[in-house]
Amino acid sequence: MFCTVSADGVEAACVYKPIAGERPLWDFPDGTLAGRELAAYLVSHAGGWNVVPPTVYRDGPFGPGMCQLWIDADEAVDLVELARSGDDARLRQMSVFDALVNNADRKIGHLLPMTSGQLYGCDHGVCFSAEYKLRTVLWQWRGKKLTPAAMAALHRTRDLLANGDLGDELGGWLTPDEVAATAQRVERLLTLKTHPYPPTDWPAVPWPPI
Repeated sequence: MFCTVSADGVEAACVYKPIAGERPLWDFPDGTLAGRELAAYLVSHAGGWNVVPPTVYRDGPFGPGMCQLWIDADEAVDLVELARSGDDARLRQMSVFDALVNNADRKIGHLLPMTSGQLYGCDHGVCFSAEYKLRTVLWQWRGKKLTPAAMAALHRTRDLLANGDLGDELGGWLTPDEVAATAQRVERLLTLKTHPYPPTDWPAVPWPPI
């Protein structure tokens, strides 16, 4: 739902997704999608990826759920053209973040380019499965070497998972196996130093892709 939040005289638009409105999925536990949205923001913020809008977990008029800052996307940007770009550094960084959080639903419509040049992504409710479920429209860098920016963000994320509070924070929203799998994906990306390939036993692109 589109809502407003206010505090200390400041008001902002937001997206509110109560747990009560979540549709059951066969491959993700019921009632966990809001927490996964928050977990994606925690990783994005802590690791310096900066691809997920500010997100919190709040009790709203329809019960607890996730609340995310509304992003006024630049309507002049052709999202299909953007998603197909092979030389957009922001998009390439997002593709690595999706591999890290195991995003099972990166669609074109989830891209939120701002007039400032910042690129955000939304709808991270089906991330962090312990099983490999990466589904995305951003496969144009498959098999290519990771950029120095991606490697730096992965190193920061690994350090925070191992020595900081990030692992404990994620543990409040994900299962121990899912937190461990996240750390394993970081290590694998750092070891291989390449963008992942599409899965062979799972649909590689979400449907519909828009």
